[in-house]
Amino acid sequence: MKINTDGVLLGAIAEQLGARYILDIGTGTGVIAMMLAQRFENAQVDAVEIDEQAALAAKGNFSNSDFAANCNAYHKDISAFQIDRKYDLVVSNPPFFVNDLKNQEHRKGIARHAASQFFESMVERVADLLDKSGSFWFILPIKQAAYMVKIASAYGLSPSVVIHLHSDDSKPEFRWIVCLDYAGKETLHQNLNIYEMEGVYTAAYKQLLKDFFLAF
Repeated sequence: MKINTDGVLLGAIAEQLGARYILDIGTGTGVIAMMLAQRFENAQVDAVEIDEQAALAAKGNFSNSDFAANCNAYHKDISAFQIDRKYDLVVSNPPFFVNDLKNQEHRKGIARHAASQFFESMVERVADLLDKSGSFWFILPIKQAAYMVKIASAYGLSPSVVIHLHSDDSKPEFRWIVCLDYAGKETLHQNLNIYEMEGVYTAAYKQLLKDFFLAF
């Protein structure tokens, strides 16, 4: 679970004007957190990860990067994470196979699977940790993303942006990238294709990731 398309797209797209404090929930090895530290040079990025080995890897990656002073890794369950600040920007690329057959490899199972109450507890914690002027960005398959949006409404959070992610122009959407906030604005819907054709990335995808991938 080191680098994946979902994670890098979230790290490249999530936005919050003037963000000073950023939280990455389920950071894995820290890729999204470091992308955000690169984009928000003056921000403090806190990265929470429940898996001990991944959290240690994130801590090592932070210390060996140019963002060592800006990134902190915490080996914590988000439900037990406590800190004396509110965040301007919260992001998460969470587990998503809700109540489905569990992966037999336990650690990947933790990363990929969650019971429905996980999403409910995550939204509750985000609502508590997020500044009233801040935003919460996440990426999920459509069914789970819609469920998160539904849960969030009970906490006064509504979608200001929904990006419909497609493999290519001929394929149906397979992920949503969602921005939730307290502003109550009309939702802006956008589409993003990864490929123009097999093996050829779209200009939009390359533009998003050119500051992070040497190939672009």
